[in-house]
Amino acid sequence: MKHIKWGIIGCGDVTEVKSGPAFNKVPNSSLVAVMRRDAIKAADYARRHGVAKWYDNATDLINDPEVDAVYIATPPLQHEEYTIQALAAGKPVYVEKPMAINAEAAKRMAAVANQYGVKLTVAHYRREQPLFLKIRSLLAEHSIGDIRFVNLKMLQPKQNDLIAKAEDNWRLNPAVAGGGLFHDLAPHQLDLMLHYFGNTKSFHGISVNQSGEENVDDLVTGHILFENDIVFTGVWCFTVSNGMNEDICEIYGSKGKISFPMFGHEINLTIKEKTETLKFEALQHVEQPMIEKVVSYFLDQAENPCSAEEAIKTMELLDGFTLK
Repeated sequence: MKHIKWGIIGCGDVTEVKSGPAFNKVPNSSLVAVMRRDAIKAADYARRHGVAKWYDNATDLINDPEVDAVYIATPPLQHEEYTIQALAAGKPVYVEKPMAINAEAAKRMAAVANQYGVKLTVAHYRREQPLFLKIRSLLAEHSIGDIRFVNLKMLQPKQNDLIAKAEDNWRLNPAVAGGGLFHDLAPHQLDLMLHYFGNTKSFHGISVNQSGEENVDDLVTGHILFENDIVFTGVWCFTVSNGMNEDICEIYGSKGKISFPMFGHEINLTIKEKTETLKFEALQHVEQPMIEKVVSYFLDQAENPCSAEEAIKTMELLDGFTLK
């Protein structure tokens, strides 16, 4: 195979700009079919994005002989079912984060991929964005010396612009999303911590529903001790007052500090009390660099940019921070 023809299951808001158009923009890739349970919306998406086929049933898309690989962009509850169905049909899968509704579901997905010998990649796409690649290179170069600890804060008011809008607000339904906004946003951050610092020795957290306005926890704290003795501390709160927003990750080393937002476009590198700001252009399609890597992997031209086994570790952190 020299070209991947993609089908999307769940062509909702997240695929409009972040990911969907990128499948036609990366080399050796094209989007040939989309699926949404609402047939009218599926047809509308296909028309607006120039996609030849649309379905209102996932099985029909998976069994379409023209579809080589499947991108699953539904809410997390459906990730396991559709991933397993596609893998069983011999179709490689690129599945959105979080990988599943919990770590046990993610492990079942990985087991099926191994059983059938079919490729599975998880969309922890920040790994391949220029800003986060630069941070990894700064760490590899020991630009701030030996890493000591990491502090992360994600503070947002109830109404914020960080997540894609959804008609039914499923992100606040734990039965569908696994949790609240923490489960939607923290996978980006925790995956990067694992990507940068390796395996964990121990982790624990606290999660509470302070506002009582929704059936999900709105304050989460988490602590990680990595095997290399680097310590991570994070706090996520989604009920701070307007104007109190914070999105900051600070990596402290023996010679300086790297500071950056997870949803921004610059890095502050501080060494010996002197700070340099590195700025990056906003990406039109934030998943495009990752999708390019996934296409290369599915064509046997590169390694898996985020394996199921790696993503399971992120799911275990999510569970460990929030399970009572």
